[in-house]
Amino acid sequence: MKFSSPVPVTSIAKLIGAQLIGNEHANVQGINEIHVVEPGDLVFVDHPKYYDACLNSAASFIIINTSDVTVPEGKTILVTKDPFESYLTIVHHFNPVLKTTEPIAASAFIGEGTYIMPQVFIGNHVRIGKNCSIYPGVCILDNTIIGDNVIIQAGSIIGSDAFYYNTKKNRDQWFKKMESCGTVVLEDGVEIGAGCTIDRGVTSVTKIGAGTKLDNQVHVGHDAIIGKNCLFAAQVGIAGGTTIEDGVTLWGQVGVNKTITIGAGAVVLGKSGVANHLEGGKVYFGAPAIEASIKRKELVWIKRIPELWKKVMD
Repeated sequence: MKFSSPVPVTSIAKLIGAQLIGNEHANVQGINEIHVVEPGDLVFVDHPKYYDACLNSAASFIIINTSDVTVPEGKTILVTKDPFESYLTIVHHFNPVLKTTEPIAASAFIGEGTYIMPQVFIGNHVRIGKNCSIYPGVCILDNTIIGDNVIIQAGSIIGSDAFYYNTKKNRDQWFKKMESCGTVVLEDGVEIGAGCTIDRGVTSVTKIGAGTKLDNQVHVGHDAIIGKNCLFAAQVGIAGGTTIEDGVTLWGQVGVNKTITIGAGAVVLGKSGVANHLEGGKVYFGAPAIEASIKRKELVWIKRIPELWKKVMD
């Protein structure tokens, strides 16, 4: 999440009650997760396992729960007892929930030729391009960006919160929600089937590339990056932080694990489970998914097990 304008790091420290160590005269551009931080961003870390990764990331500012670390030159740490709570405080302050009772928020922009059918909700600061078709019962939540010639079928939800929780066991509430402040971007020519859910990024973006088509009841998790001209059949589920490159086909009920990459032009056959990175340009099947030609040979041998067992016993 980028702030609307740079914020002095001293103001951030005051907001969250943090001790500043390092460069106290810089301005913070935004707050992001470790895998998407850029120079000028703020990131938080609350476990020693990840201290070095955060301190040596592109982030210029690190909210951390210890002062017993070496601060890289030019960076600033903000020491607090609970960095996760500090993150929530910053998100609530700079990205407050904007309530609206109107079916289409006054701040939304809708391009020429776009047809909005009855019972559609369009949230704050949504931008919809030209010649789109939005069918009944669709919810397009705050800050979503939609290109030209996009179709969203009935009952789909674009921009719902990420399924993302702090599961540390040393708190009264084990599963405390990590507030989402990211966005969804649907590029030109995307089609979203009926009953789909597209979660927004936690702090960054969930993006579906130009020309990609989703069948009914597809779920795309937070911060997923989907390439151009992909085809996803019904009931595909894609976990958060996944990258799917251009021209990938996922057939019905394929499940894709988090933070992996499926290479360009790959085809994953129905009911497969993708647990690890897949190379592009190949056909895959099974759970965990492997090359389909190998999996078919495995299935042939599995069918022969009773026959082989009988021969051994005889």
